[in-house]
Amino acid sequence: MSGYFKELYDGGKSLVVGLGITFKYMIQPVVTLQYPHQTVAMPPRFRGHIDLVVDEEGNNKCIVCGMCQRNCPSNCISLTGEKPEGGKKKELTAYRLDFTTCSLCGICVESCPTDALLFSKAYNLAGYSKEEFIFDLLKRSKERQK
Repeated sequence: MSGYFKELYDGGKSLVVGLGITFKYMIQPVVTLQYPHQTVAMPPRFRGHIDLVVDEEGNNKCIVCGMCQRNCPSNCISLTGEKPEGGKKKELTAYRLDFTTCSLCGICVESCPTDALLFSKAYNLAGYSKEEFIFDLLKRSKERQK
């Protein structure tokens, strides 16, 4: 019979200790964000996928040298350009990024001689198919300007 009362005492004691911990955390401020309605502030060194940089006039800085494409270890960048008639420099016609194979190493951003690439702050990428993660960066930069 003495074992029975000892178990009751130990059970009651553990219940009081557990409730004490619960009440202690109930009065502390909430640290959880309500996700769809609140977002996390991204740190300045966050690396999202790459984006093209546009200058003050609204033109992209890319000179179609292909350094980013050649230096990419994942082979996820493909770009094309053409020289317009009467023009001196090539113009970018397509810049495609396959984000499914990108390792976010940053070699493309570092190797760009004109600083035409930077990391975006997009962190909430979700999709149902692989094709949703193949980005046309030239088209995206034109849409951002509007």
